[in-house]
Amino acid sequence: MIRHLVLFKLNEGIAKDDERALAAAEAFEGLDQQIPELLEWQHGFNVSPRDIAYDYAINSLVADQDALQAYATHPAHVVGAQQWREIATLVVADFEV
Repeated sequence: MIRHLVLFKLNEGIAKDDERALAAAEAFEGLDQQIPELLEWQHGFNVSPRDIAYDYAINSLVADQDALQAYATHPAHVVGAQQWREIATLVVADFEV
C-alpha cells in the first residue's frame, strides 16, 4: 500500500475563500467515487493558525505504484490538479504503509 500526501500553499494574493481555491477544492470532491484505485480519500482546507502550515491537503491510499499512476493520470484528477497548480505550490510525499 502507498500513502499519497500532497500539501498545497496558496500563492500570494489568493485566500482560501477565493473562487479559484473553492473551485479547485470542489474539483477534488468525490474523486474516490470516480477513481476506483483510491482506497482512501481525504482532503480539506487547513484549520491551523500556524504560519508554517500549508493551506490545503490531500491524504489518500492506493494499493501500489500502478494504482498511484492510474490515479495520477485519471482525467478527473488531472483537471483538479491543474486548477491547483494555477493558484498554489505543492509538495508531495508517497510512502509505503
